[in-house]
Amino acid sequence: MFKSVYNWIDERLDVTPIWRDVADHEVPEHVNPAHHFSAFVYCFGGLTFFITVIQILSGMFLTMYYVPDIINAYNSVEYLQTQVAFGQIVRGMHHWGASLVIVMMFLHTMRVFFTGSYKAPREMNWVVGMLLFFVMLGLGLTGYLLPWDNKAYFATKVTLEIANSVPWLGPIIKEFLQGGTIVGAETLTRFFALHVFFLPAVLLVLMVGHFIMIRRQGISGPL
Repeated sequence: MFKSVYNWIDERLDVTPIWRDVADHEVPEHVNPAHHFSAFVYCFGGLTFFITVIQILSGMFLTMYYVPDIINAYNSVEYLQTQVAFGQIVRGMHHWGASLVIVMMFLHTMRVFFTGSYKAPREMNWVVGMLLFFVMLGLGLTGYLLPWDNKAYFATKVTLEIANSVPWLGPIIKEFLQGGTIVGAETLTRFFALHVFFLPAVLLVLMVGHFIMIRRQGISGPL
């Protein structure tokens, strides 16, 4: 049945060449772990992407139950943890995945730096990668407040004061993120909007550009 459906779609959209171009793309021998044990370091980027997909899928599940207001936010998270089937597992995946994806991005960045993969003609991809790193940090920052518990509240206050210390732009950044004179309902709403809508949109655009440049420029060789 699946094959019949695929053939029906393929006859009309001709998706097989597109799929073959992705699936049959060869990679250099130096990034094949079967030939070189050191090639495992070249897997950090793929692992980062895999964890990012898990973060997106688990986050979509969490938004089905989360209520982004200061009255119901904490209760909605508690309900998700205690009443929803597999809710605690999914939230745990999202919570720990947020830290793991930062670790993997750091390792990937270090691999790119120490193997010289940022050099010509891949300078633009290095810049896009750095932007991806900062966007991912922003996602971690904005998501930290959403449970609306004491730890999230006071950690966000500390973060906003750090932002406020930035020369010239600090007060503007703090006002934009806080949305008012205190960390309250407007802050939670802004962090939720940034975490669920704005930053993921930027993330997806940057990821598409990152992958397109990788395909066009190829994977860099070892030093």
